[in-house]
Amino acid sequence: MIQKSLAAFILLVSIFSCKKEASKTSIQEVEKDTALKVETNEDIFKPVDTVCFSSNTTEDYIKAVEWYKNKTAKEVADNSPEQNNKLYEDYLKIRNKYTLCLSENLSKVLIYYANYYDSETNSYKFPENIKKLSAELKKGDLEFREVGEGYTEIWSVPGHYFSVFKNKVTPDYNSYIEQLEKESEGLYAADAGIMISWKELGDRTVFWENFIKKYPQSPLLPRAKEIYGNYITDYLFGMDNTPTYEYSDSKLYDENREEFNRIIRKYPNSYVAEKAKALMDMLDAKVPNEEIHKRINIKRK
Repeated sequence: MIQKSLAAFILLVSIFSCKKEASKTSIQEVEKDTALKVETNEDIFKPVDTVCFSSNTTEDYIKAVEWYKNKTAKEVADNSPEQNNKLYEDYLKIRNKYTLCLSENLSKVLIYYANYYDSETNSYKFPENIKKLSAELKKGDLEFREVGEGYTEIWSVPGHYFSVFKNKVTPDYNSYIEQLEKESEGLYAADAGIMISWKELGDRTVFWENFIKKYPQSPLLPRAKEIYGNYITDYLFGMDNTPTYEYSDSKLYDENREEFNRIIRKYPNSYVAEKAKALMDMLDAKVPNEEIHKRINIKRK
């Protein structure tokens, strides 16, 4: 009798064990199938082409920008610094193309954007559709940016590229991307006038001069030289609405004289300090304006 009961118990345990194993296998198959579906869904999504078509919606482009942002962030983690240099260049081109397409789609919004500014309250008053659109752009790290003279453009938010590529590229690219991100935090110039302080402009000029000296073999050199050339010209002569001296009597403005002396003291061996001193000497000597430009003869390092 005992033997029969024991046999029945063993049989019962065996049945439950088999059911448990079958259930476990079934759950694993469901989990595997679910994971496969998720992976398949990600693979199915194809971003719209970077060629602008009127049939593509603003939402299409925002989704594409967001998708490339996530895709690039994943690739960066597995690449070598040299590979990420190229990835940065490709990613920059893709974002610029999508930004152009978005600008075409939102041309009416960009044209009217400045009109939302309320001079009485010194602030913007946006309707709900513009607030919603701004929130959508933020998903791709994009924003509306006023650039002067009533114009508005779509820009990447400051810090976007550096957040993706920080310390994942070669030192020259890391320094380059970081500096550009700092400089994109505010508007540099608008309405033919410099918007940042003379001190900040001087420091930017010195940075790019040092970058060119430090990385003479960098593929970024042509771009760095162009930035440097623009900055040193603006630093010495200003722009139409923010000149450094009075052209009629060759009188250097006090704030610019003070800034030039600061640069000369802080960076005495720099090229920009050399040119600042030469400009001050010529202005003090009342050298004609045309002659000043000939003698300064800025060489783009």
